Amino acid sequence: MLNRDKRSYSIQAVENALTILEAFGEIDGEVRITRLSEMLEIDKSYVFRLLATFEERGYIEKAERTGRYRLGLAAYVTGQKILSRMGLLTKAKPVMERLARACDEAVYLAVPRNREVLMLDMVDTTQVVGTVSFVGNAYPLTKTVAGKVLLAFGTDLTGRAEEDTPSSLQDELVAIRKEGAGLDSECIGAGTACLAVPLFNAQGKVPGSLCVVGPEFRFSNEHCENHLLPALKAAGEIISTRLGSHFGFSKVPGREALPADLTFCGSWQGGRVGSRF
Repeated sequence: MLNRDKRSYSIQAVENALTILEAFGEIDGEVRITRLSEMLEIDKSYVFRLLATFEERGYIEKAERTGRYRLGLAAYVTGQKILSRMGLLTKAKPVMERLARACDEAVYLAVPRNREVLMLDMVDTTQVVGTVSFVGNAYPLTKTVAGKVLLAFGTDLTGRAEEDTPSSLQDELVAIRKEGAGLDSECIGAGTACLAVPLFNAQGKVPGSLCVVGPEFRFSNEHCENHLLPALKAAGEIISTRLGSHFGFSKVPGREALPADLTFCGSWQGGRVGSRF
């Protein structure tokens, strides 16, 4: 059988339809056909026909008052079905919920996507002052700690040779690997801090990172070191165990093993790892 480039099998009409659907995922609110056509550089009449098809299937809705279009319920339902069947999210979500309650900050699950890290899902905080949702946002791997954690523990750096990686980034990745975690501020949003640890599967690979996210003013060094970080690391170990891992960041060569009695903050202070899960 002849080898053919995958591109030769692509269907332009399907590509255009997916381009439109993906664009709605990036648009905050509603959009007119003319604007959508200009953004995507696709003929307006062609966009209209595709939107009519999506609207018939419930993936796109048209607001009667404004005549603008937005994502429909079918797109949401389909997305939720896909998320519910993802092994990583299924195993991580209960732990994320408990961690969010314990630390009273938003907890995110981030996964690699090509050269980016995608904020796949989150459990929000009950605090009055929080942050906007970053679910669905993608960032360059090298620009946020959620991605740098993936790089530090095994995710290939966008296909580039290690010697091509800036020395400052290499130093940062070495530090993250040594500490088993990373912290940054304002990398995913103004005034926002993100603390992240890696997750490991049965093969010792890193399918994602677990993050605690909140207003920067609540992430003092003392609070991170004494409360948020121990809780986050312990939760990361539990999720990794659920994924079949016997690896974990505490067993990375060159790192000292973490204490066996890492505790969770808040109402779990003093409880042993896993006792609340």
